[in-house]
Amino acid sequence: MEVEITTEEKILIAARKVFIEKGWDGARMQEIADNAGINKALLHYYFRNKEQLFKRVFAGIVGKLIPNLNTIIQSEQPIFEKIQAFIDAYLDFLLANQELPLFVANELSRNANLIVGAFEENGLKPMVGQMVMEIFQAIENKQIRPINPAHLLMNIVSMCVFPFMGRSIFQKVLMQVPEEMYQELLKQRKKEIYEMVYHSIVL
Repeated sequence: MEVEITTEEKILIAARKVFIEKGWDGARMQEIADNAGINKALLHYYFRNKEQLFKRVFAGIVGKLIPNLNTIIQSEQPIFEKIQAFIDAYLDFLLANQELPLFVANELSRNANLIVGAFEENGLKPMVGQMVMEIFQAIENKQIRPINPAHLLMNIVSMCVFPFMGRSIFQKVLMQVPEEMYQELLKQRKKEIYEMVYHSIVL
């Protein structure tokens, strides 16, 4: 049986499509309304302005990632298992939302406050502080070599994100591989990143 979606859900689906394709600056409320199959007045009834709609769309996407990462961070797993679970969850999210990293990077370069506001207003805060404390504890327990936790976290995030941000360069210039092969490389990143991280911090 076909499930009927609400008007609000139609708006959010249409808005995501337009924002991803056109960016914040290029997106127009009229185009979003047209894509949702409603009139502009009804769109403004649900979302009074473009900023409110953008933040709701962004929160809907990232809201699928942050709680998952926080569950991993709060778990009782040993540090190396936790790092691997973090990488796996992050890459699973990116594989399911491959257009997002470049979109976020573009929007951050234009209006960082918009993205930051979307995180803050929707309570989307990764528990980085707890992860940092666990890394310091692992150093003290001589499980990993002395390392600045900020660099470790930036290394993990960068290695996960950049193949999606720079896919045009990697796929069409540096490696010249077909789409199917590039997707396979992206899936292999879980193992490759974890092994690089492991060997860079293990004593």
